[in-house]
Amino acid sequence: MYLAYGACGEQVAHRVPDGALGRLSAEIFASLPRSDQRRKGELYLRGLLSAGGRKSMRNIATHVGDRAAEQSLHHFISSSTWDWNPVRAALARYLERSLRPRAWVVHPVVIPKAGRHSVGVGRRYVPSLGQVVNSQEVFGLWAANEEMSSPVNWRLMLSEDWRDSDRLGHASLPETHLAGTPLECVAGAAAEALSWTGGRARPVVLDLPGIDPVAVARRFAAARLPFLASVRGSTTVTPAASAVFGHEARGATAHQLLRVVRTLRRPVIWSCPESLASRTSLVAGVQVRLAGTHRPLLLLGEWTGTDDRPKQCWLTDMTEVPWGALLRLTKLTHRVSADFSEISTNVGVVDFEGRSFGGWHRHTTVASAAHALSTEYRLQPMACPA
Repeated sequence: MYLAYGACGEQVAHRVPDGALGRLSAEIFASLPRSDQRRKGELYLRGLLSAGGRKSMRNIATHVGDRAAEQSLHHFISSSTWDWNPVRAALARYLERSLRPRAWVVHPVVIPKAGRHSVGVGRRYVPSLGQVVNSQEVFGLWAANEEMSSPVNWRLMLSEDWRDSDRLGHASLPETHLAGTPLECVAGAAAEALSWTGGRARPVVLDLPGIDPVAVARRFAAARLPFLASVRGSTTVTPAASAVFGHEARGATAHQLLRVVRTLRRPVIWSCPESLASRTSLVAGVQVRLAGTHRPLLLLGEWTGTDDRPKQCWLTDMTEVPWGALLRLTKLTHRVSADFSEISTNVGVVDFEGRSFGGWHRHTTVASAAHALSTEYRLQPMACPA
């Protein structure tokens, strides 16, 4: 049994059977050309699950009972040439079977760094902290349902100076991995996941209100991926039907328009993603258009108190989906956030310290597999915050 500790210090038990670890390793590392690489992949996965504290190479090697393996594991992750994409593709197909996700959820992560040499590191303003932080900016694409979630794909945001192949140590990186904006990161990760799962599109849920909604609508329409994106209340929209205002349709902010249709609000019961306890919100929606886009969208508002203004606004191209089902999809962002804090940090997703771009991706790929196993065999539910 592997024991880990959650963000609040509570003990969360995982019993990952050796057989399950071996079967997943055989499946996801099947694309690796050499048997010694496949063995190292399983060894690294086992170390991420068993090592306590930060998942350094030395710590991992110690906990798999082979200190001599430190150098070979370092080479396997940071200097080897094996392609992480087929491994992620195999993991995505595994999660389609085992997790049966309802959506792919985008989860942004800012990883503070002390130095300037880790791949992708730079000084950036972090709105949640209200200050400039020396850090990496990462976007994960997660397969999620109400009970569990697990990462499928990753993007590391690269500033202009990092998008130099010589500095990254790789001569032929695909353009999708040299993304310089959050939308490029997110859309590229989702398009890859779509190709890995045989064209089985999942709705992409994005709680990234700083991204231009017009650009989001255009990008996901081109990729033929449905989306559900949070937007600011100040976002300008135009009602698709003039009857909303009683005269010719005109532009308004999302908050203004949702206040007009608030009499249409209906209660929706949803389950807290962390504890599955029941909660109730009021929801209303109205079809709108965005300047520069062709398809009508649905503007969705959620109210949880007595204020006329909604707590949160979302835009989606899934105009025929019931409001309640859409609201429940938005709550998957909380499921992912909780699982990242309680599981991903324990299996070392954010612990890679090297300068290698490929090493970062290989580490996060194996750590994603460790997360998947920990999620599948998690024994104790988490408490839902009041």
